[in-house]
Amino acid sequence: MNSNDPTLFSLPPAHGGSGRGTPDDMQFPFAAPAALTDVMAPDWARALAPAAPALHRIAAGLQEERAAGHTVLPAPENILRAFSRPLSDVKVLLIGQDPYPTPGHAVGLSFSVDPAVRPLPRSLNNIYKELHADLGIEPCTHGDLSGWSDQGVLLLNRVLTVRAGSAGSHRKRGWEQITELAVRAVVGRHLADGSRAPLVAVLWGNDARSIVPLLGDVPRIESAHPSPLSASRGFFGSRPFSRVNELLQQQGAGPIDWQPARYGKGNAF
Repeated sequence: MNSNDPTLFSLPPAHGGSGRGTPDDMQFPFAAPAALTDVMAPDWARALAPAAPALHRIAAGLQEERAAGHTVLPAPENILRAFSRPLSDVKVLLIGQDPYPTPGHAVGLSFSVDPAVRPLPRSLNNIYKELHADLGIEPCTHGDLSGWSDQGVLLLNRVLTVRAGSAGSHRKRGWEQITELAVRAVVGRHLADGSRAPLVAVLWGNDARSIVPLLGDVPRIESAHPSPLSASRGFFGSRPFSRVNELLQQQGAGPIDWQPARYGKGNAF
């Protein structure tokens, strides 16, 4: 990344951090008057450059919320983590709702948690159950899905922050417009110059389905959300993982290895 790239945000640590023990006075990396440099993959920075003023406004609002005594999740350095991998690598768009509201859980990638989190969130447990039913992959004891991200699966929530203990509390603060811009960038790359870069969208639940008008003819897999409240109404049995790989292979792309990374002894299955 060079100084001429119109970058927006600082890249997070290698594994994005755990989101625990973060000082409450840590500045949001996209707060004004940030220079908006050296903070995300260069091609994402170019795609999201129009969002800089909105990000400044959101950061100011988050700071006010913290000043009022509330905890904002995930940790500041993880909020934009989904954009730390290049836009050019994205071949699966997996949309979530908003971050886990339990302190220590949210890491900036939809559905993923820090490897040390126990017990796993129930939605993630259901994802692992369907992964086993679909591909025979045994449920993992940790919930770090960064290995999926490393292969080009964009784990993107529609809303990128939440107040601790209050699911959905940061909806309609401007995040939806920013993540819509991100989706448009992914779809635009898929359609650019007739090159048809491989892409599959995975939409779990109504929030995710709200982006359908942006997708054009991008192949998509839709089902109920993996939440315990809805998983039995169409998520279980939907076989999203094998279907994604089939659709990628039809587009000439390699499949995703859906086996979560292992983290030493005691994290076997």
